[in-house]
Amino acid sequence: MENPSRNEIKNVLDQAKTIAVVGLSPNPSRTSYVVAEAMKRAGYRIIPVNPLADSVMGEKSYARLSDIPEKVDIVNVFRRSEFLEEIADEFMKIDCPVFWTQLNVVDENVFNRLTDAGYTVIMDRCIKVEYAILK
Repeated sequence: MENPSRNEIKNVLDQAKTIAVVGLSPNPSRTSYVVAEAMKRAGYRIIPVNPLADSVMGEKSYARLSDIPEKVDIVNVFRRSEFLEEIADEFMKIDCPVFWTQLNVVDENVFNRLTDAGYTVIMDRCIKVEYAILK
């Protein structure tokens, strides 16, 4: 499993406008919230995907990726690795080119499956850290 180069990741971040965050917590002390809030401050539109929340950061929350009624540029996953297979299945139903998982969230089978299908896959990297390094 090899992530895209830093240059490729910079291109992903430069081209993206909308990030769906799977597992975005409404709790401001949770890492998912802190990271999503930073990306929102950086100018990205954040769409929460959390079936247990009605809204997060003033945005309507969706139960599943396929419930989102608009195009998403990056799906950023804050769920444990054992959920990646199911999330990848859902991801493949929507029009999104990039599947990104946060630190310590890895599934090599999912990485290979999505990469083989032509998607850009970034695993085990914090989008907030990458943004800070590359901008």
